[in-house]
Amino acid sequence: MEAEVRKELETLKGMVLNWKKDYLGWAPPDGGGEFLARELAEEIGTHVFPYIRRMYECNYLTQTEVNEFLEGCYRQVEDLHDTLAEMGAIKRNAEGG
Repeated sequence: MEAEVRKELETLKGMVLNWKKDYLGWAPPDGGGEFLARELAEEIGTHVFPYIRRMYECNYLTQTEVNEFLEGCYRQVEDLHDTLAEMGAIKRNAEGG
């Protein structure tokens, strides 16, 4: 992978981490934040995935690199969900989904 491609991926990773941080800031302390992890997943699907797909189509990334990068992005969604649950921003009966 070229240095320029690595830099692009780091920029995208930083965007995802910033979005996650913002969503944590929007978490209501008394529940009702179930939608926040879904919103982050939608942001990734809408903004990051097409960019990564294009990098793959232009042969800047291999399929393995694409998979690893996107898995890392969606791990941030899982982490956000878990953190929201720990904060009490997700009601107990909604934690499973």
